[in-house]
Amino acid sequence: MQSHQSFSNPHKVGLVHVRYDGLLGTSASPLSLLLYTPTSVVTKCEEKLSGCGKKAPNPKAPLQTVFCCQTQVHRAKNGIGIVTRSFSFVCKCLTLRGEICCPLQSPAKFLLPEVSIADYGKNCVVIDLDETLVHSSFKPISNADFIVPVEIDGTVHQVYVLKRPHVDEFLQKMGELFECVLFTASLAKYADPVADLLDQWGVFRARLFRESCVFHRGNYVKDLSRLGRELRKVIIVDNSPASYIFHPENAVPVQSWFDDMTDTELLDLIPLFEGLSKEEDIYSPLQALRNR
Repeated sequence: MQSHQSFSNPHKVGLVHVRYDGLLGTSASPLSLLLYTPTSVVTKCEEKLSGCGKKAPNPKAPLQTVFCCQTQVHRAKNGIGIVTRSFSFVCKCLTLRGEICCPLQSPAKFLLPEVSIADYGKNCVVIDLDETLVHSSFKPISNADFIVPVEIDGTVHQVYVLKRPHVDEFLQKMGELFECVLFTASLAKYADPVADLLDQWGVFRARLFRESCVFHRGNYVKDLSRLGRELRKVIIVDNSPASYIFHPENAVPVQSWFDDMTDTELLDLIPLFEGLSKEEDIYSPLQALRNR
């Protein structure tokens, strides 16, 4: 890792100048440090610097710790903060809800890395794999879209994978509208190569597998509270209610799919998600959906 990176604002409204010495986690990319801070947030940062080492008392914050150290904050005429951050040491400084002052470091307990610059402000959609997007079988399928070799106990097995109708269009639209996460209870050695073949557009910003689930009463549950995102901005799309039993109010249920090539459910869901992508709080519209 380089010891120094500089980034220029493409709109020429300021410069974020960052110095770091291997202190950020491996999930942090240089682009994630490109943060332009409104004046109001810069003021909050200035107010908190004197108390560096204490987490701001904000119980509704998305539990993301902001690391601020030896920070100098200047003003730009256009109201955009020009922030110089030097990370000769690290301390926990403050948390801000919906606003960024300094680079975010995701705590180890969170399953997802920090939100990328491209996805900042978007809602997060968590998408299941098997029987939601695809159906897989160890038995040969004549019209399989993919055949994936999977090693089990020293023996390589062929897994035959069928894509659900309209899955390509669905995924591309989801990638435009949301921060998309693949979350499956399947093993990574099967699901990861399937996702490589399925997601030709880089829609999935992260992939979570069985080890990221919580084993609860015989089921692998996807605990959305462990993602590191505000729950009011998280939606899960899954065919199994047991998978989202901890957060049913965040779910858009889908019918399990196996081989019906006339199925249109993914296509039919696109208008719903176009609306959900604009919501600051997904609970009300999803409640209305359940009440239909």
